[in-house]
Amino acid sequence: MDFYELPLNDNVLDALDAMRFEKCTPIQEKAIPVILEGRDLIGVAQTGTGKTAAYLLPILNELSKGTYPEDAINCVVMAPTRELALQIDQQMEGFGYFLPVSSVAVYGGNDGILFEQQKKGLTLGADVVIATPGRLIAHLSLGYVDLSRVSFFVLDEADRMLDMGFYDDIMQIVKYLPKERQTVMFSATMPDKIQQLAKNILHDPVEVKLAVSKPAEKILQAAYVCYENQKLGIIRSLFADQVPQRVLIFASSKLKVKEVAKALRQLKLNVDEMHSDLEQAQREEVMYKFKAGKVNVLVATDIVSRGIDIDDIRLVINYDVPHDNEDYVHRIGRTARADNDGVAITFINEKEQSRFKSIENFLGKTIYKIPLPEGLGEMPAYAPQREHAPHHHHGGHGGGTQKARGRKPSGNK
Repeated sequence: MDFYELPLNDNVLDALDAMRFEKCTPIQEKAIPVILEGRDLIGVAQTGTGKTAAYLLPILNELSKGTYPEDAINCVVMAPTRELALQIDQQMEGFGYFLPVSSVAVYGGNDGILFEQQKKGLTLGADVVIATPGRLIAHLSLGYVDLSRVSFFVLDEADRMLDMGFYDDIMQIVKYLPKERQTVMFSATMPDKIQQLAKNILHDPVEVKLAVSKPAEKILQAAYVCYENQKLGIIRSLFADQVPQRVLIFASSKLKVKEVAKALRQLKLNVDEMHSDLEQAQREEVMYKFKAGKVNVLVATDIVSRGIDIDDIRLVINYDVPHDNEDYVHRIGRTARADNDGVAITFINEKEQSRFKSIENFLGKTIYKIPLPEGLGEMPAYAPQREHAPHHHHGGHGGGTQKARGRKPSGNK
């Protein structure tokens, strides 16, 4: 479907034209009309589906009519990380270039100048504020931010915000907003706590769902059936002959991430790790090194599977079977981007077999099981039990690994 078939005004269509946007993605086609009608919305969609434009365009469409206050903040977009806030801000700048709409990105960092710039944008009433929860609360608690005239409130990647411990922060921010507002929420998954959050802050929402897309055909998928204590041995044999380039290894908890990274360092590999114990600045440093090729292997928790934007990862290893089909697709989708081929290998211990079987069912195919390398002993038979359906495994992602990282400023109400 083309954008001009949607009820967007000429200003917005001209902007899209100038930016060479022609066809809308499925989420845009479904979400834009609903938001233009003024309804609250829950969108279930992953990163990379065009969801940013799906909420920015209709909101800019409304703001560009000139009927909203000029000296007030009219829209607040919440994002879990500084990276995502910056990405949204870049898209916003693209659209805003052709439309009379101003924006400011508000995120953490130890830079006093940055804080002052954010303060200025907030006090002058930028139309659209794109913010991470902790930093917005820091500004709110200083008393110069007026959110009482906000008409649009957007939560992007809401599931990640909750995983990172931002539930209370979000509820705190909501208290500053008027009751009469339009709220839009995007989430890649819909666990109970997201539904609870939706009940608390949305009013009679329309739900727009995209089917979980299957992984790209170009990804070669394979698996090892093994005992837990054989997993490191498999990794050692995989990397014995050649130093790997750009490998991403996912493990289910930060404890596992640290163990695996330590074992790989002993093999003299160039390894780094990514998990919720790291401060934001450390994470950025790690990502920078990985992108620049200074680190060959990155071991990470799922906190990264949604947020990585690197196009030439050649190999993704699931050290543990992901919790659900969507996590599997997200993780292995980090490879084979931008026309490269990629390989995804999953290690399956006895307890994880039924969960892996349900991923195979979802994919509609059996994934090739590679024989174990010499010298690691026998492998268990692959005989997934049907009776433990995968869903009772949902005891939190890896044992409550992601706590809020005490960045709450003092002086909160």
